[in-house]
Amino acid sequence: MDLRQLRYFTTLAETLNFHRAAERLNMSQPPLTVAIRKLEAELGAPLFERGVRGVRLTAAGKAALGPAREAQAQARAVRDAVQQGATGELGRLRIGFVGSAVSERLPRIISAYRAQFPRVELELREMTSAEIVEEIEARNFDAGLVRLPIMRRVPLALDVIEHDELVAAVPADHALARRKSVALRELADQPFIIHSAISVLHIITILECQKAGFAPRVAQEATQVQTILSLVQSGLGVGLVPARMARFAPEAVHLMPLTEPIAIEMGIACRPDAEVLVRNFIAVAREQSDTQTLSELRK
Repeated sequence: MDLRQLRYFTTLAETLNFHRAAERLNMSQPPLTVAIRKLEAELGAPLFERGVRGVRLTAAGKAALGPAREAQAQARAVRDAVQQGATGELGRLRIGFVGSAVSERLPRIISAYRAQFPRVELELREMTSAEIVEEIEARNFDAGLVRLPIMRRVPLALDVIEHDELVAAVPADHALARRKSVALRELADQPFIIHSAISVLHIITILECQKAGFAPRVAQEATQVQTILSLVQSGLGVGLVPARMARFAPEAVHLMPLTEPIAIEMGIACRPDAEVLVRNFIAVAREQSDTQTLSELRK
């Protein structure tokens, strides 16, 4: 018994006429008659009573009709699932993201992706860039929003999706808070609240301070930008945070551009051999990217 035979059976059960059933099936009547007889022989019971005015279902035929329709529906569901999976419309995506992506980039990407691919299940997890890269390489994640540059050579595909810059965060009652901008070297004597050592922004902050002629006096490290802002608010020190996080800054924290801007970037990472499900997500991320220059961001 196969799906073709079940389709013949249900069509004849709906029309109760071999000629009309054959027309609906776009076939001649003799092969349909042979197919139904073979099905009845295989099942061991007649499904139809034949008469001069047509046919009618036997008790066995009536009992078989419901399951036959369900079997065909299940087959269609399997076919649809395969087609949707092959085009990336159905499945499960595991996405890692850095904390600073939640300000605007991640919500925009997820919203756009859900609108286009509502049947894909998303698993989102916040981690550092280094951890996200490791998880993608280990095939535990499918893609990730990471801070660039990645500090080691990795066999991943990387696309820049956001340009940003670091700005100085100081308490609102700080002497520098009256300034519209500040040179990084002017913060040399200040205690610093910086990103944790496993963060790309930690390395960038240390290197930029060294370029400005000093080693930052680290008072506290934090993983989240919001935590850095809160610690700055409490008066523990100053910090450097992405400009796009400004809307998360408490009122008691003053953000100032640096006179010599420090450019930072966010990227989307995946394996080069990513399947269509992941490639669709990457395409949406690119569509939602913001590659404005620093000068444009400041306008």
